[in-house]
Formats: sequence, C-alpha cells, structure tokens
Amino acid sequence: MRVTTKGQVTIPKNVRESLGITPETNIEFIEENGKFYIIKADSRKAAKKFEKLRGIATVKMSTDEIMNLTRER
Repeated sequence: MRVTTKGQVTIPKNVRESLGITPETNIEFIEENGKFYIIKADSRKAAKKFEKLRGIATVKMSTDEIMNLTRER
C-alpha cells in the first residue's frame, strides 16, 4: 500500500466491507503498544465531546474566543 503526497491511503475493499465503512463514515486511528488500528468513530462520542460547551457562548464573545473553546487542549 502506498501513501500519497497528501498522506492518504486507500483502505482495501474487503477491509471497508468488514468494518462497515462506507463513504462519509468517520474513522479513528487507535494506537496500542506501537500498533495502529482503524475503527469506526462513535458518532455519539463525537457529539458528547462538545456537550459541555453547549449554551456557554454569548454574543459578547469573538469568533476567535468561540473557536478556542472548541479546540482540543
């Protein structure tokens, strides 16, 4: 398997089918003991990531301040 200049690879069809990966599926790379695994991203987990931020932005905040709230630290 070759990596493109953009860092992209093609996931083989049999792997996509086994994992249930279809176009627009979000995936994650998990590292364990120096090995990486591809898993389907849990959409509920992604939604919960921003749950604590819901309702705290005000019109008094700048776009940069709001964006900083949503970025990982």
